[in-house]
Amino acid sequence: MNMGAREVGLPERLPRSGDLPAEVTIWEVGPRDGLQNEAATVPVDVKLEFLDRLARGGLTMLEATSFVHPKWVPQLADAEELLARLERRPGVRYPVLVPNARGLDRAVDAGIADIAVFASATEAFARRNLNSTYDEQFSMFEPVVTRARDEGMAVRGYLSMCFGDPWEGAVDPARVVAAGKRLLDAGCWQLSLGDTIGVATPGQVDRLVDAFAAAGVGVDALAVHFHDTYGQALSNTLAALRRGVATVDASAGGLGGCPYAESATGNLATEDLVWMLDGLGVQHGAELDALVAASTWMAEQLGRPSPSRVVKALAG
Repeated sequence: MNMGAREVGLPERLPRSGDLPAEVTIWEVGPRDGLQNEAATVPVDVKLEFLDRLARGGLTMLEATSFVHPKWVPQLADAEELLARLERRPGVRYPVLVPNARGLDRAVDAGIADIAVFASATEAFARRNLNSTYDEQFSMFEPVVTRARDEGMAVRGYLSMCFGDPWEGAVDPARVVAAGKRLLDAGCWQLSLGDTIGVATPGQVDRLVDAFAAAGVGVDALAVHFHDTYGQALSNTLAALRRGVATVDASAGGLGGCPYAESATGNLATEDLVWMLDGLGVQHGAELDALVAASTWMAEQLGRPSPSRVVKALAG
């Protein structure tokens, strides 16, 4: 009987290439971006256990929930209860997504230190996701960012549809850079570039990161958020890493999609990312076996197999 890959010391850890970051921060979005896409509501006790298992697996950025109106994302209607009961582990940050001024009020009441806001790089998605025009969305979130910073919060910016839009097609990098700079100029400390429907290719990633650099935005201000619709999430991530990006969004077990873009499938799986980073000699602080166990447990709670290739291989 053959031994398992982990039992024989795989993946092999090679010396890090000089064009890769020495360390990557994994921004775990499974408890928020992953579970918000579920058809059925996940009990708060299960969510709390999931967060704790991920923290025990060495992840230090856990996006816990969202203060989006329950009408639009009923799966996260328990945000206040979850945060009130959450046992925060030392060294772990628990950001939440905040869409508007009312969401910020809820975040302030909950004593949140880290929030994220989101915008669209395209007109079509702004209208469908935010019920506003491309320009109106900035008028909506800029006061939110200003007040959040006044409250002492750190604010991250998500930018959707950075590579392709199901209604508009390919997205001009200049438009993405313009939208991203507005988020950064508003006061966001980091900008996460989202491939919302998973159509990006490594060439597009290179081009977009270079476009930001040409506009004076360094890689230290950028993160990447890839969906795996066409199997490109890992190759796109590697392209971003080779350009110096050192924060990668991922979702344990590959959970997620986008409730406002039907063609979006699951996020880049955290375990698949960790397997690749281990093989590249890049530090990340996570423990692969613990993450596989956490994702396997969560898949059992949801009643279906995990889409992560690594979870499928290691969990049998």
